[in-house]
Amino acid sequence: MGRIKAKRERLTIPRIEAFKRPADKEQAFLWDTESPRLAVKATASGKAFIFEGKLKGQTIRRVIGDVLNWTIEDARSEARRLQTIIDQGNDPRELDREKAESKTRAKAATEAAEKEAENRKQYTLRALLDAYSNLLESKGKEQSARQTRSIVKCHVLKPHPAIADLPASEITAHHIASLVRSVLEQGKERAAGLLRSYLSAAFNAARKSPFDAKLPASLIPYNVTINPVEPVSTIPVNRGNRTLNTEEMKSYLAGLADDDLSNMALRLALFAGGQRMAQLLRAKINDYEPEAQTLRLWDGKGKRTTPREHLLPLAPKAAAIIEKLIDRAKIQEDANAKKENRAPAYNNLLLFSSYGKTQLVETTPGKRAAEICKLMKCEPFDLLDIRRTCETMMAGLGIHKDTRAQLLSHGLSGVQTAHYDRYEYITEKRKALVAWEKRLDEIATGKKSGNVVQIKQEKAS
Repeated sequence: MGRIKAKRERLTIPRIEAFKRPADKEQAFLWDTESPRLAVKATASGKAFIFEGKLKGQTIRRVIGDVLNWTIEDARSEARRLQTIIDQGNDPRELDREKAESKTRAKAATEAAEKEAENRKQYTLRALLDAYSNLLESKGKEQSARQTRSIVKCHVLKPHPAIADLPASEITAHHIASLVRSVLEQGKERAAGLLRSYLSAAFNAARKSPFDAKLPASLIPYNVTINPVEPVSTIPVNRGNRTLNTEEMKSYLAGLADDDLSNMALRLALFAGGQRMAQLLRAKINDYEPEAQTLRLWDGKGKRTTPREHLLPLAPKAAAIIEKLIDRAKIQEDANAKKENRAPAYNNLLLFSSYGKTQLVETTPGKRAAEICKLMKCEPFDLLDIRRTCETMMAGLGIHKDTRAQLLSHGLSGVQTAHYDRYEYITEKRKALVAWEKRLDEIATGKKSGNVVQIKQEKAS
């Protein structure tokens, strides 16, 4: 492409303004006499400064810019710069491309660095442990989630914020060992064992998330490829062995006498054989069958992906507590419905509700049990110890361990139980709970019941 012939004059503002493209031409050029490679190009869309030069016999044309945005002197300076590049044997177009590519690379590097910095702030150990707790909650494991949050808060977030704020992908076995060791050095062996367990579970979930569709995609950006907890030695969690004796159980029963909601929850858990409080507090009115006096709970404990139905054929005292709770819930619902100008709806009402709509906080009955324990001035005990006491005393009544396992919904996850054994043990569980209530009545009154007999130690069939 050669230079288009046109008149050459020293470029000035008036001359540029007066320069017009002929009507029969698509473009026209006004060349500068002071900078011979500089011209004004006129087209239908406007006027622009251009540069035209030659490199190794090839014509090189570059648009400098609109005449409204560039001064004449600036355009001449740019033309001289471009000519200098050509004189040096370089193609300014290639240099511009390299410059643009370099700018693009620099921008991409800056954006990557900013994203990396943001990821470091966002996908931290702190955030991972919170995400893992949320995962537990989404699976219905509220108690495990609460315990995880409590352990993490006490032994990671508060004492070690610098480690907590590190990217999860940069946490090493040394960091984990440091966290666990600091708890052990406080003499809290159980807490140390639980902390290691929760950390390992959180990292395993994040590590597997890219390949396991059952895990949330939100764990993938943590970019965890290994579990840094694995090299850290496990800490056996000592099993509790506290059980209440007969006199302590009598005092405990006396402390549950009134119909405070927490007391009712503790009494029901006790009369029902030592049920888990978390499961009991989630029960609703339509989980109770009044004719059969059967309460349905949902056991989501352990590695179950869906909660397991857990049926309890209640004895008279436990059934009476349920009936009181149902009456209480309906009274609350009637008041709420009247206030909200609607018809009452009973079926999905919680049995244990503070205001008719909100479930009683799971930790509240435990706190009440601790208050009773303090008043008893005895060796400390908690709800797990009460559960252990129930099973121990029921074993003393001759209730078979298979029946106790079904009654307390122990780890019933073997192949036989999970796939073949659909028998609900209703008869055995009801006999066990009737005997258990009579035993509790004996303890509370100090009187032997003439019709309490030992249940023969036979395997439930």
